[in-house]
Amino acid sequence: MTSVRQRHLPRHRGPELERDITRSPSLGYEAPEETGLVRCLAHGFPSPLVRWHFHDEYELHLITETSGKAFIGDWIGPFQPGHLVLCGPRLPHNWISLDAPADGAAGRDRVIQFRHEPIERAAAEIPELQEVMQLLERSRHGIEFFGLAERAQAHWDAVKGARGLRRFALFCGYLADLAQCTDYRLLSNVQMQGVEGDAGVDQINVIVDRITSNLAEPIVMADIAAELGMSESRFSRFFKRSTGNSFTDFVNRVRINSACHLLMQTDHYVTDICYQVGFNNVANFNRRFLEIKGMTPTEFRRQSDHRFGSG
Repeated sequence: MTSVRQRHLPRHRGPELERDITRSPSLGYEAPEETGLVRCLAHGFPSPLVRWHFHDEYELHLITETSGKAFIGDWIGPFQPGHLVLCGPRLPHNWISLDAPADGAAGRDRVIQFRHEPIERAAAEIPELQEVMQLLERSRHGIEFFGLAERAQAHWDAVKGARGLRRFALFCGYLADLAQCTDYRLLSNVQMQGVEGDAGVDQINVIVDRITSNLAEPIVMADIAAELGMSESRFSRFFKRSTGNSFTDFVNRVRINSACHLLMQTDHYVTDICYQVGFNNVANFNRRFLEIKGMTPTEFRRQSDHRFGSG
């Protein structure tokens, strides 16, 4: 087996895990005795909190000043005032301002963090919370919401100014607006849109596991359809309905997402990554990468290096 080449000067590329011990009120965090399920945070740019990191909580993040580049998982894109994103647990993220004034932007970020388990337990007994659970499931990809900037700012101010049951009620109102918002996008390219019936879910999960576990191997739709006892046309319709993508597009997107991870987390050469994720020639890899990510693999790696910046 040919070993994977690496570029010179290897670097640590992983995100930093944020722990409670680092959440000092001097940085903008609320003191532990002031919080329950919901923790509010306000900070500016530059700040020690502006770094490539992840944590166990959900994070609802509103940008109120400056514009620049956002890094959410393997997504790289622009932000400006009003940019509102919900990140799921352990989804790495960072926002780098590119037009901050010389004296900084003191009020750039308005953040709410909250934990999954209490909401999940409550949803088991409170049917009204099921739409929130659907929202939280989508957030593992990172959700960018549009048209909610002013309401999001008002929600944050209200939640921040309240305590106890009133704070929780105001937070639920914020979640309700997000859950009912239809103008949003998922920042991950591979989107599971749900399947009717447990059997369909199980079948899709098996297929997705097979694709993601064997990226470098040829994946033939006819073979998978035959294994499931379906014709190719029936399987194609089933897969499209279940994932929102054609089978070929889905495989390409999974492979490109895996390439993004390798570009961000390793120093492997682009040509080696091409074959590691299952493309059989570099030209096709570059073409598909450009179609899906809007930039070349080399440019993606160059831009992703900026996610560590802190201004």
